[in-house]
Amino acid sequence: MAFDVPIERELDLHMFPPRQIPEVVDAWLRAAHEAGLVELRLIHGRGRGVQRGIVQSLLEQHPLVDAFDDDRASMLGATWVRLKTEA
Repeated sequence: MAFDVPIERELDLHMFPPRQIPEVVDAWLRAAHEAGLVELRLIHGRGRGVQRGIVQSLLEQHPLVDAFDDDRASMLGATWVRLKTEA
């Protein structure tokens, strides 16, 4: 499935249903890496933490992710991601 998502340093996931989040995030991370981006931010919202859990579970095992952490300023509504510079 192709997604029309701009490749920028930030992606707001509110427009996607939870079942699409893994595929969207994977495609976005790969495109961002290919574009040479390193520091990224995923906005998943606070709510009950469902999307945050989906996102961070994917990031834990993604081969292009060097590190990630909660964006504390967003009160757990976003996650910072650092991509590997070599993969």
